[in-house]
Amino acid sequence: MSRVGKEPVVIPTGVEARIENTKITVKGPKGELSREIPNRIKVEQKDAQLIVQRASDLPEDRSLHGLVRSLINNMVI
Repeated sequence: MSRVGKEPVVIPTGVEARIENTKITVKGPKGELSREIPNRIKVEQKDAQLIVQRASDLPEDRSLHGLVRSLINNMVI
């Protein structure tokens, strides 16, 4: 598993995250950002954390796993 991808994204207070099919929207005091997520990557919200998971262990999925997690973390920050 990707070292970057396996870490959950912590959502601080005052920030709201919504997941709708393949789109994630993060809204906070500094504005709102949204991004499409590839079909092979799954994002779940558990309490104040976002968990990013991949469908398989293929090289493309492994690279997308860490990338999507980093992009979501940057959206939250």
